[in-house]
Amino acid sequence: MAPRGALHAPLFLPYALYGRVDHMYGAEAWEARNGFTGAQAGLNVVESVGYAAYLWVVWRCGEGGVVGGGWGGVACLVGFAVSVMTVSKTVLYWCNEFFSGFDNIGHNDALSLLFLWIIPNGLWLVFPSYMVYEFARDILHGLSIASGDRSSKPARAATPTKDE
Repeated sequence: MAPRGALHAPLFLPYALYGRVDHMYGAEAWEARNGFTGAQAGLNVVESVGYAAYLWVVWRCGEGGVVGGGWGGVACLVGFAVSVMTVSKTVLYWCNEFFSGFDNIGHNDALSLLFLWIIPNGLWLVFPSYMVYEFARDILHGLSIASGDRSSKPARAATPTKDE
């Protein structure tokens, strides 16, 4: 099946290239009626709604990018959850390739694989993992304060006030 449609060129040309690099997103999976890509797309919608909700809370309830109180907790929990979701889906996808004998990407040469699959997909591990780390620190800090532990250090260095 060749790519077609009014929006294919130029909007979807990079996607068509990716479909040749990774057959899970190409004609091969479509013709085989492989459901993985559709299932992943459904989870992508949930993820995107979560990230949008996080940004909405920060934009609506925050001052200078900082959200406190109950809304801060909501934002932090939602950000943590969707970041874990992003990392988990990406790990699942990499494991799927490994356990299938690299069925969808094994046809690529090493350079194409590195620049068109490993690096782009690796970014979906690196940045969300950092977000998981930061949100987890914030959550743990908040739980420490709520439990009465005043020795807990904030996740980020606070600006000293005049009293300090």
